Amino acid sequence: MTTATTPEVPLRIILADDHTVMRAGLAALLASEPTIDIVGEAGDGREAVRLVERLGPDVALLDLRMPVLDGVGATAEIVGGSARTRVLILTTYDTDADIERGVEAGATGYLLKDATREQLVEAIHAASRGETVLAPRVAQRLVARMRQPVPVALTARESEVLNAVADGLSNAEIGRRLFIGEATVKTHLLRIFAKLDVSDRTRAVVVAMDSGLLQRR
Repeated sequence: MTTATTPEVPLRIILADDHTVMRAGLAALLASEPTIDIVGEAGDGREAVRLVERLGPDVALLDLRMPVLDGVGATAEIVGGSARTRVLILTTYDTDADIERGVEAGATGYLLKDATREQLVEAIHAASRGETVLAPRVAQRLVARMRQPVPVALTARESEVLNAVADGLSNAEIGRRLFIGEATVKTHLLRIFAKLDVSDRTRAVVVAMDSGLLQRR
């Protein structure tokens, strides 16, 4: 597959997968692609890191679950090393935890092993340019995750203060109940307002009750 933007010099990549058959299959899949040159293969993450340090490929195509050093650990070391190699994770795992670990480690892309040859070649080229590459299912999971509201957590003391507010106590009365200064009560309230994204006491109580942070009385 060649395009107007395809570089004349083939991209140099390494493959890392502890399953010999899978690695051989990937190599065979990419062997006929003139824009890609496989310069090394590894059976574990540690070996992959050594190959990157020695060969300085454009892209490292890594499996996620590997012995000695997994794909996440290898990604972190490669990204943190002196080589300017981009990491493209190719795995069967698409759980939120796996995706987050890979992305946080510095992977440029995250593909699943059901990708077609064309998708894989395109992803390798995109990754070499520093473009983020995500399998559609992975992208959907990340978007869904981002859309989930971040859970709000109050400290034990903040809960006590808010309960006292719900009881209709003034700041001075809350201070006496909890044996703290009035200024400390105000500080706790400001933190509560910020966490609940509200600007007054009444709204704080309502939002906290709706969120299950306070029990209705």
